[in-house]
Amino acid sequence: MGKDNQESYFCRMELSVSAKTLKWLLRFYPPFLFQRVWIEKIQPDYKQADIRVFKSLLNINGNRSIFGGTIFSSIDPIHTLLLDQIFKQQGIHKTVAWLKSAKIDYIKPAKKSLSFSIKLHDEDISSALADVKNNGKVVKTFVIDIFDKDGLLCAQSQNEIYIRDLGFDFSTLNTQTHQPYIKSDI
Repeated sequence: MGKDNQESYFCRMELSVSAKTLKWLLRFYPPFLFQRVWIEKIQPDYKQADIRVFKSLLNINGNRSIFGGTIFSSIDPIHTLLLDQIFKQQGIHKTVAWLKSAKIDYIKPAKKSLSFSIKLHDEDISSALADVKNNGKVVKTFVIDIFDKDGLLCAQSQNEIYIRDLGFDFSTLNTQTHQPYIKSDI
């Protein structure tokens, strides 16, 4: 990839949008749109997103419950997007953000539409921001409970997110030199 391509790639990473704009972008994001994932609301401070997954012919499996992939895709990008927008408000504009790993437990078949909220607590935001400012990146795990419209817990996910500040100077990190362990018979 040439320098020109890298610069345009990094410019896209600087996108800071309002919560309302992000909500509408996600509503029409093809993986969400076609799987009937609907972003109900994103709080203006990006600390919470309320999400619904409507059961439809487009997302049911052979058991007539919502396909597990639909449930998983509905939670995949949310934490990283919310935290990334908070970082941009704090002056960290050039970032790379993605879901590093995830584990999802399907507890009960989702026979009805689902709803859940993804919330970022102040202490999680503070520690993530400190990690990015001090280490240039953050890796953090969040737990999400997903309920059907009657309040039955259908799935629980553990999402490990990764956000890196592309403007961070990693040469400023205090790297410790490790002394090899030498066994002595003395």
